[in-house]
Amino acid sequence: MKFSHSPLLSQALPAWRSRLMLLGLLTCFVTLIGWSLYLQVFNSTFLQEKGASRYSRVVELSATRGRIMDRHGDVLAVSTPVKSIWAIPEDAKLQPAQARGLAGLLEMDVRELNRKLASERDFVYLKRQIAPEVADKIATLNLPGIHDQREYRRYYPSAEVTAHMLGFTGAEDIGQEGVELAFQGTLAGKPGSRRVIKDRRGQIVEDVESIKAPLEGKDVMLALDAKIQYLAYSNLRQALADNKAKAGGIVVLDAKTGEVLALVNLPTYNPNNRVRLVGAQLRNRALTDTYEPGSTMKPFTAALALEKGKFRYDTLIQTAPGTLTIGTATIHDAHMHGLLTVAQVIQKSSNVGAAKMALTFPPEEMWTMFDNLGFGTPLKLGFPGEVGGRLRPAKSWRPIEQATMAYGHGISVTLIQLAHAYLAFARDGDLVPLSLTRMDTPPITGKPVFSAQTAHEVRAMLELAVLPGGTAPKAQVAGYRVAGKTGTAHKLDGGAYANKYVASFVGFAPASDPRLVVAVMIDEPGTGVYYGGDVAAPVFSRVMAGSLRALGVAPDAATRTLPAAKEDEAPVRESM
Repeated sequence: MKFSHSPLLSQALPAWRSRLMLLGLLTCFVTLIGWSLYLQVFNSTFLQEKGASRYSRVVELSATRGRIMDRHGDVLAVSTPVKSIWAIPEDAKLQPAQARGLAGLLEMDVRELNRKLASERDFVYLKRQIAPEVADKIATLNLPGIHDQREYRRYYPSAEVTAHMLGFTGAEDIGQEGVELAFQGTLAGKPGSRRVIKDRRGQIVEDVESIKAPLEGKDVMLALDAKIQYLAYSNLRQALADNKAKAGGIVVLDAKTGEVLALVNLPTYNPNNRVRLVGAQLRNRALTDTYEPGSTMKPFTAALALEKGKFRYDTLIQTAPGTLTIGTATIHDAHMHGLLTVAQVIQKSSNVGAAKMALTFPPEEMWTMFDNLGFGTPLKLGFPGEVGGRLRPAKSWRPIEQATMAYGHGISVTLIQLAHAYLAFARDGDLVPLSLTRMDTPPITGKPVFSAQTAHEVRAMLELAVLPGGTAPKAQVAGYRVAGKTGTAHKLDGGAYANKYVASFVGFAPASDPRLVVAVMIDEPGTGVYYGGDVAAPVFSRVMAGSLRALGVAPDAATRTLPAAKEDEAPVRESM
């Protein structure tokens, strides 16, 4: 029997089955039409985005970081174009000879290269910030999965000289230290973006459109003077070598404006090569390290005594027998002087005289003066790690503590705080805030701390300190009247004073119309000579002399009217 004559075919199927099948097919057909209509008309962006995701990319356009310049426009930091080499590990199937050649150009171990290429990530940096000519040589090898991208690397022409002032940037060109961090928002700019088409190897085959143009970073013009900065650096380096010292710092301020013309710390580092940096090199000691300032604080005690009307310039103070006992503690002078005027207390650096003046004030008055001078709080220059020193509340002071603070013990400061406070004597008793950037319009007046008369009288005392008979004849500058004060203090080691010293000198010139304030600190001189007048004062003299000449400041020594001590007087050491 033929298949077509099978009795099974003669049986009629139920009508509902065919209708159900037809309805199902029509439903599927309508659903497909509706879904297609939805995707292509009402939600077309979905398919477009899915398609574009296979080839369209938005790439970031780096913004060039702004330059850092000194006050005369000399470039101190600039971004130079470099390239970074990256890879798509899945595509980077290199032959052994190719891997060795690439590793040689990248100056890296071939095993480290292979480890990175074996990564399961979609993207991996092989080496960042390499010279463009090296990247070009790598490009000529035409290696699969190996690509480059343009970046910028920061270059510092003055290297170690300005390291602590400028700081540095990281691999992403973001400020990490110094001015680079303090002015990150100004220098960095804002990156832009473009839409491009890339092939599966990540190579751009078409530039489609610009989405946002990059906003280039702005230049920053510092108050710093590159010539004075180098002068301070070279003289401090020589002083550390001559005195076998552990560390040191110098700050140079413009007394008229409060601008920071130079800031140097040693040890230092090369920001262009930071491979073997240690913490001691990175520390911006002028802002982060505190120390007991010693006798450099005595002029402030004298100023308060004059300001309150309890003493005059020539008021006599009995310092004999060179000691002062308060409770169970005894204060000593380096020399026994007997009867001294207030001016001579500063000139001879008498601890006993300073302590006797301080004990005539309520502690609150002395604390208020220190606070008005900026001690105990950071100057807020924007540098990382800046500290405010130590100034305890007046209500906790004991008489012996108040007496020792009068000559710089029991209080800690930073070098830049001390330099800033001396502006009150270099000016007419007022303090202006410090500025890291160049000021086109200097401030007319600042915050009043002392009267103009008090400032001028203390200025005269500080002139005596650098004349023969004072503690710092080595601070004199030929042709200029100089005013300043030495400081020598024991260092604390494990909570007790050790036979380690900090020698310092702070002063200004010309004394008739001060233009510059220079503060010098030498940490742990190692030759056995540790007094500020012997170690720090000569550095001040050389830096001040060169700086005044660089600025074209006219000499004023011919106008000196102050009485000078006798030339045959024995050298005077400051008391500690």
